[in-house]
Amino acid sequence: MPAALVVLGDSLLLGEGDIVAADADLTEASALLMDESMLTGESEPVAKSTGDVVSAGTVVVRGRGVATATATGSASALGRIAALLDGDHEPTPLQRRLASLGRVLAAVTLALCVLFFALGLLRGLGVSTMAVTAISLAVAAVPESLPAVVTLALALGARRMAARGALVRRLPAVETLGSVSVLATDKTGTLTEGRMVVQRLWTPSGAADVSGSGYEPQGDLTRAGRSLTPEQLRPLQELLTTAALCNDASLKPPQSGSAAWTAVGDPMEAALLAAAAKAGCPDPAELHRDCPRIGEAPFDSSRKRMTTLHHLPDGNVLVCLKGAPESVLAPMVLAEPPEVLDQARLQAAQLAAHGFRVLAVAGAERLQWSLPAAEAEEGLSLLGLIAISDPPKATAATTLAACRAAGITPVMITGDHPATAHAIAVRIGLVEDGPADSVVTGPELAAAPDTDLTAVRVFARTDPQQKLDIVHAWRARGAVTAMTGDGVNDGPALRQADIGVAMGARGTEVARQAADLVLTDDELSTVVTAVEEGRRVYDNIRRFLVYAMAGGAAEILVMLAGPLLGLALPLRAGQILWINLLTHGLTGVAMGAEPASPEAMRRPPRPPGQHILAAGVWQRLLILAAAVTAFSLIAGIGARSMGLPWQSVLFLSLLGAQLGVALGLRARLLTTQNLSLPAAVAASALLAMAALHLPALQSLLDTQPVGWAGIGLAASAALAAFVAARLLRGAFHRKA
Repeated sequence: MPAALVVLGDSLLLGEGDIVAADADLTEASALLMDESMLTGESEPVAKSTGDVVSAGTVVVRGRGVATATATGSASALGRIAALLDGDHEPTPLQRRLASLGRVLAAVTLALCVLFFALGLLRGLGVSTMAVTAISLAVAAVPESLPAVVTLALALGARRMAARGALVRRLPAVETLGSVSVLATDKTGTLTEGRMVVQRLWTPSGAADVSGSGYEPQGDLTRAGRSLTPEQLRPLQELLTTAALCNDASLKPPQSGSAAWTAVGDPMEAALLAAAAKAGCPDPAELHRDCPRIGEAPFDSSRKRMTTLHHLPDGNVLVCLKGAPESVLAPMVLAEPPEVLDQARLQAAQLAAHGFRVLAVAGAERLQWSLPAAEAEEGLSLLGLIAISDPPKATAATTLAACRAAGITPVMITGDHPATAHAIAVRIGLVEDGPADSVVTGPELAAAPDTDLTAVRVFARTDPQQKLDIVHAWRARGAVTAMTGDGVNDGPALRQADIGVAMGARGTEVARQAADLVLTDDELSTVVTAVEEGRRVYDNIRRFLVYAMAGGAAEILVMLAGPLLGLALPLRAGQILWINLLTHGLTGVAMGAEPASPEAMRRPPRPPGQHILAAGVWQRLLILAAAVTAFSLIAGIGARSMGLPWQSVLFLSLLGAQLGVALGLRARLLTTQNLSLPAAVAASALLAMAALHLPALQSLLDTQPVGWAGIGLAASAALAAFVAARLLRGAFHRKA
């Protein structure tokens, strides 16, 4: 026996390396192991033969075996996966856009302030006065509260996402979610329930559908939507009773803190027990007590069937057999007419084509039997077929539909069988019903490395490197990718995707550490919610930039155009800074908490290379800047003609006009979801009035009361700016 690792029963293969099954003569039958796809959460066990490679952590669900460690450390499967996890995170789309904006803004602001300084000197103003004012303009033009707005918006978005089941591990990832254009998701437990369920039954006398989900022994058997009569139910009960006897699994009732039934043993056999309970069959414990097992021929990958012998109360022996249709539906096993066998084979093929795992069940009574169970596998009666699958979640189809409505391309990447993957993809609307050749498998990708990975929507039997290749192919095309996963071998793809999404309940620690987002409820719909939050954050940042940069540009334009209209020095340095403090501080930060736009999830994602001021933003910015400048100067000139302190009126009008823009840019004008913005506008207005009436601020800012006439002029400028912002929003709403 090799000095490596011995695997018995339901034990767990522990070790650092890959495992190779040992000689077959060490066991009575080859072990049925879960292959590497099971390590990613696939729901169906996969048969392994002598010499096949399995991975450390593989679970033996039936039989026994001996395995030899063949690789350790970096040469093992886990070691290769760890190497793929190396690499730093790249800047997010928002970080790249803001960096580009910062460079442009710095150059433009510097040029305008130098121009203002030079013009002031030409008009004979003092160097010190112009220097201080130019510096104040530079401060006003640059939205210095932008980092606070971005941080607040991201933090609030992360908080809202956490409340809805999505934990953010990297704060910049909140905004990146809003730019996601491709969502690559695994199948089992994400698009499907992650639990085997019997969904259809067939007997020579009729078929039935089975309702219910998971391993809960609750559901109904129906035919064409109608309940079955006792006569119709009887052959189905016989079918499921035999399957429950030829069974080594058990169902575990809900435990404290959980409402779900769980499987102990082979998930497929547990699904048979749940279906038997739904059909009203006796409890498994009662069955085994009344019909104790006296012999068995366990399942193996060569025979593809399992047989058990049971002692009946009348002294006879009951033979129970279940297995793959190609192994059971044979004349050497069944004593059925050829037409019955042909009909059963046709039904089995149709069920398999729809992605079901099909079992054929047979049985017979013997007057007496003393031979091994395998010798009883002849002359049996066909009881029927059982179709089992991991059904899609009820929300899967609507979630993918919501993705497509938001311009996000969904892609399924699974380690499961291609027929199963195609059937699930059709049921959830990922691909249209038709030939299964739309599914590309891992071996096919290995044989054709030039395959256009971005043209495929369903991948099956993929390995970790191929998942990584799929992510890289989409990113090379310019897409922003989100990748979901839960297994160790998902780690590299989670790390390299723009957004890695790990499952919190059933995911491995490696997947959670590699991800940017962890779903506490393991629901794909939570990703769509997170995308909406990401778009909300990005919209709020763009809205703030329109508001802040329009206000800053208006302040510069007022200072440049005022002297041409006879207003020698329109604003003092202190007044500019006070306006900047109130508009960019209180009000600007409050804009980061604005609710999502109603059309946020009905428009395509932003192209990753798009400038943050593109799609109509810079046009609105310039128009609003011109409008605020015009309304403020009109108020100032009007105040001078009325003999009012025009500089204080201009100061109040410019500040009021910017506050009007803040309210006018709201996506939902009368919403109560963000009361901090109207409160911030009101507080800023009160502080502006305080600057005109409090002696300390009057002295500091060189202001004076303007009377009701001046307040009326300022209020008119604010109202006009509000109306202009609303009209512009309506004109550019498709690009907002």
